Amino acid sequence: MNDRLLIIEDNEQNLYMMRFLLERNGFTIIGAEDGRTGIEMALTCRPLAILLDIQLPGMDGYAVAAELKKHSELAMVPIIAVTSYAMVGDRENILAAGATGYIEKPINPETFVEEIMHYLPNNRETPV
Repeated sequence: MNDRLLIIEDNEQNLYMMRFLLERNGFTIIGAEDGRTGIEMALTCRPLAILLDIQLPGMDGYAVAAELKKHSELAMVPIIAVTSYAMVGDRENILAAGATGYIEKPINPETFVEEIMHYLPNNRETPV
């Protein structure tokens, strides 16, 4: 059973918090600190879902989402933007770029895993 989630996030503290919450719920977490590495990892590990920050070094989350959607083998993998971009239009822009969902930072540790579960194929249960 695939329980791998890829988190593309350059902020160490944000990555740590998401990893902690998701691993505690039985997921295997793969982390990437930039968009290009995240795309390569997605193609290699075929995650269940991708959690994507928008503000990344080099290649922003919009470009990463668009690039991920170009690969047919990743077409069904949900991309969930987890970002502090919360201005009018930001949600619509990342969804237009290819994201499936959008969660604002700072994340709520009490509801974060449940929010992620909403986007997983068949709203599947945690792997625990």
